[in-house]
Amino acid sequence: MAIVAPLTEEKMDADLREEVQFFKGPLGVIPNSVRTMAHRPDIARAFTNLNIAVMTDYGTVTPEFKRILGYVSSHASGCLYCQAHMILASERFNASEERLNDVFNYVDSAHYTDAEKCALDYAHAATQVPNAVTPDMGAALNSHWSAEAIVEITAVVALFGYLNRWNDSMGSALEDLPISKGEARLADTTGWSVGKHT
Repeated sequence: MAIVAPLTEEKMDADLREEVQFFKGPLGVIPNSVRTMAHRPDIARAFTNLNIAVMTDYGTVTPEFKRILGYVSSHASGCLYCQAHMILASERFNASEERLNDVFNYVDSAHYTDAEKCALDYAHAATQVPNAVTPDMGAALNSHWSAEAIVEITAVVALFGYLNRWNDSMGSALEDLPISKGEARLADTTGWSVGKHT
């Protein structure tokens, strides 16, 4: 159950209401997390701008792979809310059935490149508390990715670190569309449930 009720669009600051329409493209909804941040429009605005900057396609780390990174990071942290949102977003950004089905076993999957596998290993380790990134992981990243791409990958993990803590702490209620994707794609393979996000 949410600690703070999300604002309806009608109750949002008018300028912010326009800015957060961005989320409807990748997610189909304005997430309740953002609608809760909207109680302080500057926080919601800053988060929206950060999200846009992090998830932009700069040409190396694809929008689809960024969503898969977000999913793996959210799975590692245990955030059920973000897992559902990111499996939905991965699908909306054209992740293949094979990649979606193998995200739980990417290490052995022929549908992920060696570069992607080391980035996913890094995302998983970077999410841990305490942080589990090793010098070998850094070397592996540098052997596959440019400095700019590593910054993008790390930015995705860091963005989801914020979101995972926000949504788990605030008990953000999941919206219907991510719930349906979580139930369809995650319940049987990971035991996913809505949990406290009702």
